Amino acid sequence: MTKEKNQVQDEEILKGEETVNSEAAQNTEAQSEENAQEETPTQELSVEEQLANMLGEAQQMVNEERDKYLRLSAEFDNYRKRTMKEKAELIKNGAEKTLTAILPVLDDFERALKNMEASEETKAMKEGVELIFNKFQKILGQEGLQKIETEGKDFDVDFHEAIALIPAPSEYLKGKILDCGQTGYMLNEKVIRHSKVAVAQ
Repeated sequence: MTKEKNQVQDEEILKGEETVNSEAAQNTEAQSEENAQEETPTQELSVEEQLANMLGEAQQMVNEERDKYLRLSAEFDNYRKRTMKEKAELIKNGAEKTLTAILPVLDDFERALKNMEASEETKAMKEGVELIFNKFQKILGQEGLQKIETEGKDFDVDFHEAIALIPAPSEYLKGKILDCGQTGYMLNEKVIRHSKVAVAQ
C-alpha cells in the first residue's frame, strides 16, 4: 500500500515538473519573439518621401522669410513716408520762431502809420514808412506769412481771440467782429498768432 502511494506521489511530481518545463519553454519562445520584433529595424522612408519632407520644410521656411520681408518692407515704407512728411513740415514751418519774433515789429509799423494819419506834417514821412511796411509785408508773405482778416468777419475761435464783447448795434452784426486790437497771422495755413478782437453780442 505504501509502495503504491509512493508511486502516485512520484507521478504527480513528474507531472508538476513537466508543467513547469512547458511553461518555461512557452515563456522562452515568447521572449524570443519579442526580441526578434525589437531587433527588426523600422521600415526606412523612401528617397521620394525624404525629398518631399525636405521640400515641405524648405517651402515653410521660404514662406516665413517672405512674411518677415513683407512686414519689414511695409514698416520701412511707413517710416520713409513719415520722415519725408516731417522733413517737409520742418522746411515749410522752420522759420516760425523767427517770424513770430518779428510780429511785434509789424505791430509797431501799423501803429506808426495810424498815428501819422492824424497829422498833415508827417504826410511825406507816412508815405515812406508805408513803402517800407508794404515791402516788409511782401517779403514775409513770400515766406508764407499771411494776415488774418477780421473786418466784417464772423467770430471764429480757430482764428480769433475775443478780448471784448460789445452790444450789437443791429441784429445782423451779432457774432461779428467790430474791431481788431491786434492783428493775427498764419504761416502756411497754420495760425501762429490769433487776432485779438472785439465781438458784437
